[in-house]
Amino acid sequence: MKVSSDQHCEKILGQVRWKTCRPAPFLTAKPNRALIDEPITLEGRHLPPHSPITVCARMHNEDGDLWEAFSHYNTDGRGVVNLTRDESVGGSYVGCEPMGLFWALQPAPGEREGLRLRKKNVETPYSVQLSLLEGHIPVPSSHGSNKEQRQRGGQELAAVTVERWYMAPGVRRIEIRQNRVVGTLFLPPGPGPFPAMVDLWGMGGGLIEYRSALFASRGFASLSLAYFGHKDIPGPLNTINVGDAYFKTAFQFLQDHPQVCGDRVGIMGLSFGVYLALRIATQIDVNPRCVIGVNGPIGNINKLSDSDGMTKSFEGDQKHWSYDEEGYVSFREVSMPNNIPHENKANVENLCCPLLYIVGEDDLSCAAIENADEIEKKIKDAGKSHLFTRLSYPGAGHLIEPPYTPNARASMWTTQPKKLITLWGGHLVPHAAAQEDAWKRTLEFMERHLRGKEYK
Repeated sequence: MKVSSDQHCEKILGQVRWKTCRPAPFLTAKPNRALIDEPITLEGRHLPPHSPITVCARMHNEDGDLWEAFSHYNTDGRGVVNLTRDESVGGSYVGCEPMGLFWALQPAPGEREGLRLRKKNVETPYSVQLSLLEGHIPVPSSHGSNKEQRQRGGQELAAVTVERWYMAPGVRRIEIRQNRVVGTLFLPPGPGPFPAMVDLWGMGGGLIEYRSALFASRGFASLSLAYFGHKDIPGPLNTINVGDAYFKTAFQFLQDHPQVCGDRVGIMGLSFGVYLALRIATQIDVNPRCVIGVNGPIGNINKLSDSDGMTKSFEGDQKHWSYDEEGYVSFREVSMPNNIPHENKANVENLCCPLLYIVGEDDLSCAAIENADEIEKKIKDAGKSHLFTRLSYPGAGHLIEPPYTPNARASMWTTQPKKLITLWGGHLVPHAAAQEDAWKRTLEFMERHLRGKEYK
């Protein structure tokens, strides 16, 4: 009997034993390209139901050092884990912390001592690899090599890479070397004009750009200003070789820029940058619209070298330095108001604009609480208490920076003439919460005083 082709196919197909195919686990990150201060939703799907899973974040800084964080979760009955909804039961942190894998990043075992994560090139992102691992993987200890730690890791089930940016598309970065001013100007997309900030950092020196880049990404022009420890500023690198005239020139440069609203310029300082911001606002013939200070002193312990505000070396007088049992140095006592000569303090009673002062109550580098108290008292005694706002965060340290970035409780201060690690303070979870809230309140303060109606 002749068999038709259709019957032949049916016979063959009937003999085929199809293998079952289960979809592989899948990890999504939304959005997978975002600004550093934007939260990301992470979700793993198609996992075994009610099973232990580790979510891991790994990234390299610009010097090649590996940073990593781990969190332990249990999938639900559908085989899903969602970091915005679910609680971590162990690892680098516990509880429902949607961005915990980012602010909990720490140097991997075997990396260099005293690291602090700071973006140098803001025109490139941090690339963070996120992975789902089988089981609850122990958090690597500080002992042992990276290779030894990874050999204990579980099987990788899924992965995704996210980009974290300080510069939004369209933000312009412009190097400034004009009238002795050394800095970098960031302008938001569009023709402007924009409200603006002068951005000052502390005695670590150099030119730090990432906060200014983020301000511009949020619609504010920002001038990141160098004043110490920069090769393009003449004089010894360990002294402040500029004075009031320098800061006045920088402020006026920003005011006069054609894409800046000249009457809507504020100042922000962190650490020693707070003293400079207060000095500019009260003792130089400029009129900032607002001032923001983060964990900084009212004055400068070093005797002023001249009437222009130039100072001696910060490291020349070490009588107020203190050390912990590991030999790490704290500069907290240096900034105690009682240790600062009266003539070296900013005349905050002359303040004519709103001041937002942010305090980390576990600050080990600056006596932030005591300085906030003195600043508040002087402003109140001058009948201007309405100008002062304090934000105070228990458990937060000195380095209150943009959110979802890891804190360094201590980091390398210098390697010459000998290695010196300095204490910043801050406990992991409360510091992360402080950064998130302080950044939100900072942007609100800027929006109100730089973009709103003129303050009365």
